[in-house]
Order: sequence, then C-alpha cells, then structure tokens
Amino acid sequence: MSATTATMSATTAALEPLFTFLSYSYTTLETNFFKIPGSAVIARYVKSSHQNDPGRTLLELILIIFAIRTLLQSRTRADNSGRHFIKFDEKEIDELVEEWVPEPLGAPLSPKEQADLVSVPVIVGPTGPKPKLSSGKTVMNLASYNFTGLAGNEFIKQRAVETLRKYGLGSCGPPGFYGTQDVHIQLEQDIADFLGTEAAILYSQAFSTISSVIPAFCKRGDIIVADRGVNFAIQKGLQISRCTVRWYDHNDLNSLEQVLESVEKERRKKRMPLTRRFIVTEGIFDLDGAMSDLPKLVELKYKYKYRLILDESISFGSVGRTGRGLTELYNVPASQIDMLVGSAANGLAAAGGFCAGSQVVVGHQRINGTSFVFSAAMPALLTVAASEGINILRNTPSILTTLQENIRAIRSILDRVDCIYIPSHPASATIHLQVRLPSPTHLSPNLSISHNSTKPSNPLSPKPRDPPQFDAELEERLLQDVVEECLAQGVMVTRAKRLNGQELNEVRPSIRLAVTAALSKKDCEKAANVVKAAFVKVVGRRR
Repeated sequence: MSATTATMSATTAALEPLFTFLSYSYTTLETNFFKIPGSAVIARYVKSSHQNDPGRTLLELILIIFAIRTLLQSRTRADNSGRHFIKFDEKEIDELVEEWVPEPLGAPLSPKEQADLVSVPVIVGPTGPKPKLSSGKTVMNLASYNFTGLAGNEFIKQRAVETLRKYGLGSCGPPGFYGTQDVHIQLEQDIADFLGTEAAILYSQAFSTISSVIPAFCKRGDIIVADRGVNFAIQKGLQISRCTVRWYDHNDLNSLEQVLESVEKERRKKRMPLTRRFIVTEGIFDLDGAMSDLPKLVELKYKYKYRLILDESISFGSVGRTGRGLTELYNVPASQIDMLVGSAANGLAAAGGFCAGSQVVVGHQRINGTSFVFSAAMPALLTVAASEGINILRNTPSILTTLQENIRAIRSILDRVDCIYIPSHPASATIHLQVRLPSPTHLSPNLSISHNSTKPSNPLSPKPRDPPQFDAELEERLLQDVVEECLAQGVMVTRAKRLNGQELNEVRPSIRLAVTAALSKKDCEKAANVVKAAFVKVVGRRR
C-alpha cells in the first residue's frame, strides 16, 4: 500500500510542472480574451448555451473547426497538377472558336407574334385623347389608361418642367438610401389625405407594388384567400410569399364565405395554431372589368377575422365622386381596408404605385417591401405630376361626372349588340368586349360562368370547377380584325394582352376599351358606333 502511495506521489510531482504550465496558459488566454471588445457577450452566450444544451456546444465547436479547416485548405491544390484540363494547340483552339455558335437570348417569334408587333400603331408626339399616329392620321384614343384626362394637362406639364429644371431627371437611388426627396414625402402625404388613411408609401413601379406588398406581410404558414380572377401582378406576389393559398370563384362572395368557413373548420379539426390570414382581391378586375362588393368584403373580413388587401389599380381615379375608388363609391371608411393598393400611373396619368393604410403597415414596408427597398425612387417630375393630379381631382369633381357619362354613353350603344358580350360592371372605366359567336359549338360567355355550378370548386386549386369553353385562337383573330377595322375608321382600341402559359388560368380574349373624361359625349358615341359596326362586320363574315 505504501509503495502504491509513493508511486502516485512521484507521478504527481513529475506532472506538477505540466499542470502549472496549463493553468498559467489558461489564465493568460482568458485574460487576453476578455481584453477583446465583445468577448464578454460571447462568453455569456457560450456559458448559457452549454448549461442549457451541452451537446449544442460540442456541435458548434465541431462546426467552427470545420470552418477554419475549410478556409485554410487550398482550393486549387488539385488543379495545379493540370490533370483536370485538356490541352489544345493553337490550331485546335481556332477551330473550336470558329465552330462555336452562341445560343439565342430568346426563342424566335412565331408568325402570330410577329403579326401582333407589326399591327401595333405608333404614336408620334404626346399621347392623349386624340393622338397623331406615324401614318399621319389623328385617332380617338380608347386604348390608353387616361381615365381622368390628365395626360397632356397643360398645368401639370408646366409644373413638371419646373420640377425637371430644379431637381433634374432621375432620383439616382432607392428611397431608403438617398433617393427620397421632399416631393416624394409630399405625394405620400397627399395620397394619405386624399384617401383618408393614416399614411401611404410610394413605389416607383405600379406593377411591382402589389407584388411587393403581399410578400412583405405574408410568409410561409400564413393563409391567403384569393379570387381566381386576380391580375398577374397579384399572382406573382402570391407565388413569392410562399403562403398557403385558398381560392374562391371569380367575384363570387358566396364562394368566398364557403372557403373562409372551410379554412376555419380545417384549423379546428387539425388543431392548428392561429396564423395571419388575408383576403386578396381587386376593386375593379383587370381581367374583365367586374367590380367587387366592398361592403360585403368588409363584412366577411370582420366576421372571420381576416385582413383585407385590396388592389385598386383600376378603380382609383375612375370611380367615386372625386375618384377615390371603391371606398368613396360605397361610402366605406378607408381605415377598414388594411392595405389599399393603387396605381398613380393609371389614375393620375403619372407613374408608380402606392399602398395606403396605418402607420404600422406603411412603416413595415419601408424595411420589408422589396420593390421599395431595391428600386430607384420615382423621378421628381412624375411625383409632382401625381400630386397636382390629386389636387385637380379634389377640386374638380366634374371630371368623374363626365367620365361616368361617357361610360354610360358607350355602354348604351354596345350593350344592345348581339355579337358582343360585356362582363364589365356598368360603372367600370375599362369595358371588356368579348365576341359572342352564333355557332352552337361556341358557348356565350355569360352561359359559361364557373360559379353557376351546383358543386363548389376545389379551394386548393386556382382552376374553377367548370371553366368557360372557348376557342382562344379563333376569338383573338376575330378581335384583332375588329381592332384593325376600328383603326381604319379613326378609333384606336386594343385587345387585352395576356401572358399565355404564365397566368394561372386561361383568360377569354377581349377588346379592352379605356374610357376617358377628356373626350366629349358626342365623340364617345361616335367611337362606340365605330366599334359596333366593326364587330357586326367581322362577326357577320363568319356567318
């Protein structure tokens, strides 16, 4: 026993210098480590992490060692030998270069696409209600979004020139860095005051506004209930957000309520946690000019506890006593719309888009709205033009009265034409004209609306249960003939353009009339009669 004790004492005495050295080294290392700024925070994190989960400390240590090893390892060591390279002489290199043919940047245009490009009329000079074409002909313009007739307004033009001389042309930066100018802040205040919201945020592109607003608030796991007929910009926003999307039939609020009920039943059945939930739709649909029932939407929003994102890109500046959109038309306070999105390009004949709402909603987008953060701010001259447009609408409500009179004048003529079907709302400034063929093999558009089916559509799919049946190629060809016939008679109209193969649902071809307050009632009646005669002539040839 005494021999064993003596042996241990000798071993301890022999290792004592080593222990002393290790203790001294640890103390020195600890003292020097805590001299580094921020070292106390790291030490506190490691200590708490080790106490809560020792295995995590080991895993983090292994990852740190692996990262250091990866950084120190030579990445080109295997390539220095040249084993992975094929050596060519100069002649072989020259032959390979001569044989190389680069891939085209895009697929060649089809004959139909080439014909579409050739058929586009070219405006010489400023656009407006009666622009001049490159052919020398002056035409009545029912193709451009100029609802309020502000395009070409002399006072706005004068203010834009003054702004150009003072601020220059571009903003040269995103709003969050150095692109924001006092005129941008003023326009945001003007929009908020005009609509009656706490605040508003300005985007430099109308298309990217709604496609940035949706993913700014809606993340993976959140639920969005959307109309099947929403425009392409909304579709991209839904895709980017990666939310759980449920669909209801186009502009059918009974279908919407059924989907809202089914979502709540599913949540209770699976005992899923409450998440953020949104209803996404348009005020006036770009698809066909139909109008949403805003009071009913607000009622359902409060009943099922959803937030409402309303895209008023078409309705802002075209409906309501002073052009404030559906909130003014239906006398619904704008504060009941969580996110009200609009277009300054369509409604104010300027550029860009906006989102109006509470201070919290707007402030969140200044950090999380991708288009706001990464796009250059709108040019100052267009910002001033939009502000002046709001002032004109606020002080001249007769503009909207004239616009609605022109809409009624056109509808009174075209509603009675047998070969035309109009799905648009009577107050919509965009009037979609679909061809109604007499052949029994082609259903009339009003007889093929999907939500007339007794069985509801599948909310998991963007496709309706009973989609309308039509020959898109035939109808597009007929409508293009109508467009060309109208142009020959001095009226410029256009087919509604779609991205075939990229949109969720195939859209029925139509001619889209954009009514403007800048034309007189007599001009609108004359243009409507030209469109009527063109339809009768083109469709009559098929008989």
